[in-house]
This record gives sequence, C-alpha cells and structure tokens, in this order.
Amino acid sequence: MSRVGRKAVAIPSGVTIAHKDGVIEVKGPKGTLKETLHARVKVEVAGGEVKFGCPDDLPPTRALHGLVRATVQNMVTGVTMGFTRELEIQGTGFRAEVKGKSLNLTVGFSHPVEMAIPEGLKVSVAENKIKIEGANRHTVGQFASNVREVKPPEPYKGKGIRYVDEHVRRKVGKAAAG
Repeated sequence: MSRVGRKAVAIPSGVTIAHKDGVIEVKGPKGTLKETLHARVKVEVAGGEVKFGCPDDLPPTRALHGLVRATVQNMVTGVTMGFTRELEIQGTGFRAEVKGKSLNLTVGFSHPVEMAIPEGLKVSVAENKIKIEGANRHTVGQFASNVREVKPPEPYKGKGIRYVDEHVRRKVGKAAAG
C-alpha cells in the first residue's frame, strides 16, 4: 500500500463529499469540484473522513492509491482555502491588464497577447504582479504555466514573466576581446 494513500482525508466543517459510480463531488464555500477517480482504488466516505483502499500491492496500483488520495485532498483544500499562483512581469514597458474574461499582456511583441481566463479562476493584476486564484489546483497551475509560456524569463537581463518564487540563473554577456 502507498504511504500517502493510507492516510485518511479529514472532511472539515462546511464541506460535503459525495461518492457515486467512481465520481467524487466535493462542495464547499469556494465552489464545487467533480472528479472521476480510478476504478482500482476503493473510496469510502464515513465518519467525517474519506478512506482509500488498495486491492493489491502492485506498483501501479500503489501509485494510483496515493494519486487518488492526493487528488481528493487537493479538492478539499481547494473548496475550503483555494489555490493561488503569483507571476511577476519584468521588463521595460511590459504590463498586463484584465479586461472582462481575458488577460491582456504587452510583453515586447508587435501585438498584445490576449488570453481567455478559464471558468472558475479569478485573475487580478497589481503593478507588475499577476495573481491567479481558484479552487481547482490543476486549472490554476496550468493557466499560470500558460501565461509564463508567453514570454519566459531570458537568462541575460531576466526580462519576461516568471513565478514570484522562481530563481532565474543569469548568464554573463559577451566579454570584450582583449
């Protein structure tokens, strides 16, 4: 059995979990999340916690056991506290703004880049920081990755879009011939 999968997920007050036909639905103050879980892992909701069972001890099943438990834990965390990713824009003239349901980035191209904000996410821009918030961890992380992909930080001057906690290794430029 997986060490992660053996731990039960506690259900906090204000959160309801329903499991039926391989689909788990978690409702909380920040929204509702639904996920189809793998059929090999048994899920039992009882007594204020969710327990997970593993039918055999094969490595793929152990991995699925831990994955299903982590997925449910992320769903519970998402509907109670939510997830946040912050990006930082560095570069002269680089900026971002939210217009309706899209994020407009001006990052040194001949045209502004417009990105549609996925359903369930809240995006805000303050000075040179982009804050992405939502209940689904995967959606928050994927959208943050897509925004960063527009203009990743370059190694010479560090210009581009990076995560707030990201360290960009800087390279030394050309040395004068001597």
